Amino acid sequence: MQMGTRFQIIEGGKLSVTKNASSSARTPKPLRRSRQQWSAEQFGRSKLHANRTFSYVMILAPLALFYAIWSSMGTSASADHAVPNALALFSADTESASFSLCHEGGEQNCVVDGDTFYYQGAKIRVADIDTPETHPSRCAKEARLGEAATLKLHALVNAGPFQLQTVDRDEDSYGRKLRIISRGGVSIGNDLVNAGLARWYEGGRKGWC
Repeated sequence: MQMGTRFQIIEGGKLSVTKNASSSARTPKPLRRSRQQWSAEQFGRSKLHANRTFSYVMILAPLALFYAIWSSMGTSASADHAVPNALALFSADTESASFSLCHEGGEQNCVVDGDTFYYQGAKIRVADIDTPETHPSRCAKEARLGEAATLKLHALVNAGPFQLQTVDRDEDSYGRKLRIISRGGVSIGNDLVNAGLARWYEGGRKGWC
């Protein structure tokens, strides 16, 4: 604190000197916190955060466990039935052979085009799809698609056991057996349609050019 000085002459010619506190005294600076105080505050905040996190875990963990148990109980019955049903579908696939392409071998087991093949000597027309013609094709586009459909059917019939299902007619007007060929309960025509190499058969033929 700074002091102010005042001079005053009093009786007898004596000089009186007094000192007053200066009005411009500076405000004392706040004391800095020590390293120990800072560390203690940081530790306190960390402990509070940890306590809150632990509380949330203690609340949410039982809820998550309950949901997991409830979900498994709700779906276990359907899952138990799904496996036997899937096995039953594949167990119906009792037909199989090694197929060639008909222009590369005999007509015992071979693929003619995208919807016609020979199986055990019988000529079979895939009843639920229609594919581009190859004998003959009407344009270059149909020829290209027809060749791709032929190779696709060739790969599908060689992919494993399958099932042949009859339809309302046993044969078409060309003497071909009308059958739906499926694997695991799903028509293999679905693969050809999804690949853009076949259409679902709705009666009659449509162009591919």
